[in-house]
Amino acid sequence: MQPKISVIGVGYVGLCTALGLASRGYSVIATDIDAEKINKINQGFPPFFEPGLEEKLSRCIQKGTLTGLVNQTDRAILSTDFTYVAVGTPSKPDGSIDLTYIKSAVAAIGKALKQKSSYHLIIIKSTVVPGTTQNVLLPLLELESAKKCSVDFGLCVNPEFLRQGSAFHDTLHVDRIIIGSPDQQTSRRLEVLYQDIYSPQVPPILQTSLATAELIKYASNAMLATKISFINTIANICEKIPGADVTVVAQAMGLDKRIGSQFLDAGLGYGGSCFPKDLKALLACSKALGYTPELLDATEKVNQKQPLRAIELCRQQLGTLSGKQIAILGLAFKPHTDDLREAQAIPLINQLLAEGACVAAYDPVALPLAKNIFKDSIYYASSAVDCLRNADCCILVTEWPEFKTLTPDFFKTNMKQPLLIDGRRIYNPQKFSKTLQFSAIGLGQ
Repeated sequence: MQPKISVIGVGYVGLCTALGLASRGYSVIATDIDAEKINKINQGFPPFFEPGLEEKLSRCIQKGTLTGLVNQTDRAILSTDFTYVAVGTPSKPDGSIDLTYIKSAVAAIGKALKQKSSYHLIIIKSTVVPGTTQNVLLPLLELESAKKCSVDFGLCVNPEFLRQGSAFHDTLHVDRIIIGSPDQQTSRRLEVLYQDIYSPQVPPILQTSLATAELIKYASNAMLATKISFINTIANICEKIPGADVTVVAQAMGLDKRIGSQFLDAGLGYGGSCFPKDLKALLACSKALGYTPELLDATEKVNQKQPLRAIELCRQQLGTLSGKQIAILGLAFKPHTDDLREAQAIPLINQLLAEGACVAAYDPVALPLAKNIFKDSIYYASSAVDCLRNADCCILVTEWPEFKTLTPDFFKTNMKQPLLIDGRRIYNPQKFSKTLQFSAIGLGQ
């Protein structure tokens, strides 16, 4: 018989995990303390934007393979065989992770396990620093359940490697599965589940210790963040060299099989819910262990400064920004999502406002969330045309597909001054420079 599965927490990771399993025919219960999120899910509306997600969610809700429950961990545990824990682990002011939510969820799971006679497998999807599962979560489960790990219940660390904007797709098309566990029996149980889920093309499965699995997640994200900060460093050098272009440099580098082309897109830096938070957490964890990872320190510093490069390019053309009308195309940290967490548009707009500029912004999906951040300090445009009206300068911040279709004449016709700064390198410099004042990250003037 197919095992029944529960998921605790319905953010990006939790909902896409639950939906991915439900779409494969598994009976899934998703529970969260946020009643509004669960109510939306049960009506077929995901609490965040991702292309095609609403249609897939509605289909699973109608079929009955996915059910949302409000704060009913006990029912979720007693009704299922496997439980994924995917609650948030946000950053504290010092960069370390806040375990409040996951400790609360695990304590509730432990209390529910106390009422259950059969074996249950708990799978930690939440991102936690090395040692957390072994030293914090496992003892808490044993305390609350009065049961023994690896005997009465199983515990695994199974990190996710999802990309926002394509998280559901990535859930069903993983390139590797990491299973951290204190014993082989537990690892094998989860491996069998994944062999069934992904058959006949099962991705490589690597079994590790709990701490190693936790570190793999952080190491992966830190590597990608470092690669981005590296190419942005090269971009900043290119801007000082007439004729240099970081996109060509990156293209050549990417042809080297040792380097690869992914995450070599220069721009305004990385954002979102993972890279900034995970890098800070790894830094804090490492320093607490007595080691300062200087490379990761540099990665973070480069990224903090990178969005302000667009403002520097703006100043080079306009001089003072006081009283100037600046158009911002794109607010979300990347296309195909409405997520503004650590979005590079935020420090960029805040600095523009601090220098006395007037800001108009447009994003295809992120405007409602942006209004919670900027309030009435900026103008929220209804379209790209509306955003460019009377603009002295336009800064392209998010590489939405609709922005890639815009032509030089479009900017020239709709702006007060035809000055464009390409913060994501989506426009052809030769073509755009013929019609506009054109500047771009990583382009030597």
